[in-house]
Amino acid sequence: MPPSVLQFRNCRILRDHQLLTDDLWVRDGKIISPEQQFFAEKVSADVVIDCGNSIVAPGLIDVHFNGAFGCDFSSSKDIENDLQKVAKGVLAYGVTSFCPTFVTIRHQMYKEVLPKFLRRNGSRDGAGVLGLHLEGPFISREKRGAHLLDSITDFKNGISDVLNVYGDLDNVSMITLAPEIPGALGVIQDLCRRGIVVSLGHSAATLAEAEAAVANGAKAITHLFNAMPPFHHRDPHLAGLLVSDRIPSSETLFYGLIADGVHTHATALRMAHRIYPQGVVLVTDATPAMGLPLGVYPLGCQMIEVKEGRAVIAGTDLLCGSIVPLDQCMRNFLKATGCGIVEALESVTLHPAQLLNITETKGTLDVGTDADFVLFDDDLTVKATYIDGEEVWKPA
Repeated sequence: MPPSVLQFRNCRILRDHQLLTDDLWVRDGKIISPEQQFFAEKVSADVVIDCGNSIVAPGLIDVHFNGAFGCDFSSSKDIENDLQKVAKGVLAYGVTSFCPTFVTIRHQMYKEVLPKFLRRNGSRDGAGVLGLHLEGPFISREKRGAHLLDSITDFKNGISDVLNVYGDLDNVSMITLAPEIPGALGVIQDLCRRGIVVSLGHSAATLAEAEAAVANGAKAITHLFNAMPPFHHRDPHLAGLLVSDRIPSSETLFYGLIADGVHTHATALRMAHRIYPQGVVLVTDATPAMGLPLGVYPLGCQMIEVKEGRAVIAGTDLLCGSIVPLDQCMRNFLKATGCGIVEALESVTLHPAQLLNITETKGTLDVGTDADFVLFDDDLTVKATYIDGEEVWKPA
């Protein structure tokens, strides 16, 4: 028996950088063309779903996500259970796929745990896993933020040092590193040849060092404005990449922004958006404390504390990630920048998919892509989350 054809009607679909009043057609977990359905196959929909004039957007993608609901990917003792718990929980935020992210940990731990984080498609059991994002240990000691100082290292021997620390890179999609570390350019080239996205962060790099990294394949900045020197008129540092004349206009430089109301001031959000809107990728940099009350929780090899609406290294005031979900970050960004609904949605859908080179399946509602999508009201509050065309979350 052929797969059922689903018709989602009475909706405003995010497609081609605009909201279009149209129907969305799904079969066998993929977006299909209604023209093919009607004129070639002469078949009508098996199921019609009225979306109540909702906005229908691709599923949200979070490329910088350390954990949530008490689960810390960097120190998990039960990886499969923790992945399932987090993947199920983030459906309420409209997130249909994410990159589990590691902060800097003891070197001997990487080879043990990285092979256990397999890529997987989303399902009724939870959001999909797009591959790991490794943030460290090849970062600046000066700009380490909440990362373990004694585990930060370099790559004097190039890519062999990277492999000696991480081991197998098959499950890795993205690596954050500091481009000023000697040997970085060769490492960036090698990682790019392996299909791994290189992002620049936790870095004190000069603008020239950052430009050289981009010329050698780096394509993103990790949590812009955080864990890097501020923009300076004599050396703009990493932030200067947004207006660098060394980056071809044909290439897009992506940059993460944490719009949680704590990490990045609304004025900084506006500035970045007005300068370079096409590169915005909103991220949570979520900690295991997301979704939990005030308290102390593990993050990597350290403990963090949630107090006064922020997560800090326990016993300090040092920020160490966020507790605000991605859909709320999107609404914060929309309010701060006035960017409009389309741009706000694309910053958590299209742009992260472009960053990861997965737009053939994720980040749009084009024909042939995965039928992972979210129904929103006009305030961009999540009404329902779908994966493979199946409703996997709605409010109780």
